[in-house]
Amino acid sequence: MIDNDVITIDGPAASGKSSVGKAIADFFGYLFFDTGLMYRAVSWAAIQAGLDIRDEEAISFLAEQIDIKIYPASIPDGRMYDVIVDEEDVTWQIRSPAVNSCVSQISTYERVRSAMTAKQREMGKQGKIVMVGRDIGTVVMPNAKFKFYLEATAEERAKRRCMEIVRKNGEGVYKNILQSIKGRDQIDSSREIAPLKPARDANIINTDGKTFDEVVNEVISIIKIKKPGG
Repeated sequence: MIDNDVITIDGPAASGKSSVGKAIADFFGYLFFDTGLMYRAVSWAAIQAGLDIRDEEAISFLAEQIDIKIYPASIPDGRMYDVIVDEEDVTWQIRSPAVNSCVSQISTYERVRSAMTAKQREMGKQGKIVMVGRDIGTVVMPNAKFKFYLEATAEERAKRRCMEIVRKNGEGVYKNILQSIKGRDQIDSSREIAPLKPARDANIINTDGKTFDEVVNEVISIIKIKKPGG
């Protein structure tokens, strides 16, 4: 059965998935759901608990126990959503360098992915949703009618992430960011469970040299063509 009111957007780190996904959701009046937040939340919780990120058993158990909720932004501080873990607002904490350094590793653990995938599918069943991540079109919602995969060179993505960090904190080291992105790409694309890759029926959009509005308009145009009654 085809899910006509589910839009999936996958892609590597800093490919623009979240910002594009939020714009698409706003345009169609859909819910926006960045599934990567769940893995960041688990990573943050593991760090807070003092767990060794190599301890797959302990982190998997943690992932199965913690309560993760994602709501529309309630504070006008630049956030696109609220991320609540066990009743604590961790929206910005999950973007820390410490979380960045371990989230890809933790997301390779089979039980962690199983727990998060189950939560994500429940969200997807509600319909009228834009789901963003790395395995949404391939694993989480494989029957979605509208699938997109955003790609860009590591250099382009590092440049964007560096500019984002500079805007927020006033500093950003391009070389370090590029190295981090390449490392995450390697882990995400080579993991045995749900590796990062485009779904066979995904619309692949290379965003190199394109403005944000150009990418958003391209996605909207494709959806309008394929949308029932559109």
